[in-house]
Amino acid sequence: MVSLELRNLAASYGGREVLSGITTPKLTGGQVVSLLGPNGAGKSTLFRRIFGILKGAGEVRIEGGSSPRPIAYMPQDDGMRPALSVYEAVLLARMQGRRLQVSAEDHAEVDRVIALLDMGRLRGRPVGDLSGGQRQIVGVAQALVQRPQIVLMDEPTSALDLSRQIGLQTLMRSLAREQGLLVVIAQHDLGHALRFTDVSLVIAEGGLAACGPTDEVITPALLRDIFEVEARVERCSKGIPQLMVDHRLGDLGAEARH
Repeated sequence: MVSLELRNLAASYGGREVLSGITTPKLTGGQVVSLLGPNGAGKSTLFRRIFGILKGAGEVRIEGGSSPRPIAYMPQDDGMRPALSVYEAVLLARMQGRRLQVSAEDHAEVDRVIALLDMGRLRGRPVGDLSGGQRQIVGVAQALVQRPQIVLMDEPTSALDLSRQIGLQTLMRSLAREQGLLVVIAQHDLGHALRFTDVSLVIAEGGLAACGPTDEVITPALLRDIFEVEARVERCSKGIPQLMVDHRLGDLGAEARH
């Protein structure tokens, strides 16, 4: 089973330290992990550091990986070429870093992922004609078609309607359980974190503020101190955890005036 562990991880931009001392317990395949934190806390930076786009102090330790490229990364900025068809964009992601001729297996894998994400009606459309939500689904396909063991997803549902948000979160949880994937999702929706993820990492002010089982991490104290809301977690009649917000701390009107 694949595992990921961060040890004293740090990252800097232009000599300014953005993250420091990020140390986690071993995160293992089969889990879905939420990466949480306020805007500007460093979530995207942490993903870039884990994936190797950014260099810095500390260690990213991956064990049990059986693939030469065990990590797939879905950034917020997809960087897709607008003239490519959806099928071509997904196939290109499948072939990333390879110079070999496209095989029947490659085409079959693209077809499998397109079917998995119910993208059949999009396969021939140019990427440039897609909505933001449709492009996000293509981004998910580009990550999954690589057959990774660890998937880093940076706000993959921000442009999706509620039904697709729930559908994608449910799918990623199923894939983690069935295929032993480790899925790490940066997101702002704490309700989705509570409902769909096993572990939460909370980043604040460049450091790790909390790490552990999601229902233990998201407490009234953390919500107040990190997210500046007075809130609590309650379970509905079906046992699903829900975030109940009493009010936001501070004067939003005062912030808007500055």
